[in-house]
Amino acid sequence: MEHLKQSFTVKFEYKVFFTTALFDISNKLFSDFLSNTGAPDIPRKILFVLDKGVVDASTDVIDRLKNYFAINKSVQLIQEFIIVPGGEKVKNDTRFFDEILEAVNTYKVDRHSYIAAIGGGSVLDLVGYAAAVSHRGIKHIRIPTTVLSQNDSGVGVKNGINYFDKKNFLGTFAPPVAVFNDELYLKTLSDRDWRSGISEAIKVALIKDPVFFAWLEDNATALVSRDLKTMNYLVHRCAELHMQHIAGRDPFESGSSRPLDFGHWSAHKLEQLSNFEVLHGEAVAMGMALDTVYSNLCGRLPDDETDRVIALLKVIGFELTHPLMEVEEEDSAILRGLEEFREHLGGRLTIMLLDKIGTGTEVNEIDIELLKEAGQKLKTYQ
Repeated sequence: MEHLKQSFTVKFEYKVFFTTALFDISNKLFSDFLSNTGAPDIPRKILFVLDKGVVDASTDVIDRLKNYFAINKSVQLIQEFIIVPGGEKVKNDTRFFDEILEAVNTYKVDRHSYIAAIGGGSVLDLVGYAAAVSHRGIKHIRIPTTVLSQNDSGVGVKNGINYFDKKNFLGTFAPPVAVFNDELYLKTLSDRDWRSGISEAIKVALIKDPVFFAWLEDNATALVSRDLKTMNYLVHRCAELHMQHIAGRDPFESGSSRPLDFGHWSAHKLEQLSNFEVLHGEAVAMGMALDTVYSNLCGRLPDDETDRVIALLKVIGFELTHPLMEVEEEDSAILRGLEEFREHLGGRLTIMLLDKIGTGTEVNEIDIELLKEAGQKLKTYQ
């Protein structure tokens, strides 16, 4: 049978920078990046989308941006700043997505230009999606401002918004052109948001790095007391581990495997069931607790290592379970998360469990009776 075959490879490359006071006039990191990226002979613009939480916590952020670009003129700053709410609300309402597209159209932001997002993971997800679909791809710069986004979602390649009441139903795999992690944004976080982001560090340590997990145990008190130097190490190491994984065999998740989502099948559903009153990091902590105890009941994870995981979660200050996570019947609401997880990945259900701290293993089915038992056991730990 006659046919034509096409095959080509596209190389993706981006850097994650770590800095302090990114938009201080004396800090040339951002302007140097813009000067050395793209075609300098073509007029370029930059549109900023800001998380309202950042604006409220740092009231001079817009003035700082205007002053910075008044001196560093490598690109033209669009004087309208789009301010959107943080958290899942911004991904649930498409009017925020439309607002970004309208600005792209109004200010003629083309593919040589940039859309920069300053905010938490939900804002980065939204802006990355809008940038990816506008003109089939406008250069996207991420400036994460939370522990969670600096150590996990902000350094990855996924973008998206929620649709049909399903998390990230619409989205793209589109890497940013750069990520800038500024430690000063972390100082503005509430204790709850500071703690929430630590869960993703625990997650990646559990499935990839037992030495890092031991470090988390040793430094849990310093992390809870908001020692910035300790948190900086956590962010850097966690980002490094996430990026190493992304560069592996399946960066765009074409298969049904998603090992970095340990504990996430129930976490995503809990967020939705709680109307997102439970933060993502909090839900992930509970999801990890459930899957850790389930791994133990399956005979995979030893008792002493199970106790270490639960103890670390408690020291950080996480709740271990939630009434909406209870598995009582075959049609319990949380169990719908299993099917939605399978559907989102495509193919068969693939869940990450633990064989030991630092080593995950993938399974393709869940024993509901054991899951019920795990849920009951978590109540005793709590």
